[in-house]
Amino acid sequence: MLKTPTVLAAGGLVLAGALVHGAVTQRWAVFAPDPARTARLHATEVGFADWRPTPVDTEMPTNERSVATARRYQSAGGGQSAVVTVISGIPGSVSTHTPDVCYVGSGYKCLRGPKAEVLDLPGGAKVHYYTADFEKRTATKAERVRVRWAWSTDGTWVAPENPRWQFSKRPGAVPVLFKLYVATPLADADADGRTPEDDAPTRAFVAAAWSQFSAAFR
Repeated sequence: MLKTPTVLAAGGLVLAGALVHGAVTQRWAVFAPDPARTARLHATEVGFADWRPTPVDTEMPTNERSVATARRYQSAGGGQSAVVTVISGIPGSVSTHTPDVCYVGSGYKCLRGPKAEVLDLPGGAKVHYYTADFEKRTATKAERVRVRWAWSTDGTWVAPENPRWQFSKRPGAVPVLFKLYVATPLADADADGRTPEDDAPTRAFVAAAWSQFSAAFR
């Protein structure tokens, strides 16, 4: 028979685990998002040169109480392209399932990263994001892609070391968390195995995407 102190200790551990899980998933928090802001973020289309958007079905897995919107952008003149995906929902859902997990789970091989990078935007703002390169090979082709991602609650995009803890340490303080992906095709490595850098139009589009989604918060 278990002694009373042992039973109490076990019960305390179970209760503590339930409280932590409830805080992370906001099970007991008042979920009070700003519906206009969320709608604005999901409706945002990046305006850049001759790049035109087309809605696409997203393969990004979404957890409880989160939603994703994806658009493919194609340059009419230069041939460049990108897929921009925004996900919104409670922090416990949106802070997880990063590309280094979900891309690999979808059959991609991670070639490089994840690596934290900083991008300077017009006007002095900065974006802190993660980037990683992936490849999926079939019998007929190899698909290579570079993915950048970051989180925001107010228009400032950040890439914390532990996003799940970062956004759930103050339960109820962050009713809606946003995650943005910007994915662009990746060229094959050169003869020395080095991956070519993104071309100038692609770099400019990436900067425009982060900047315009930041502005959509206001």
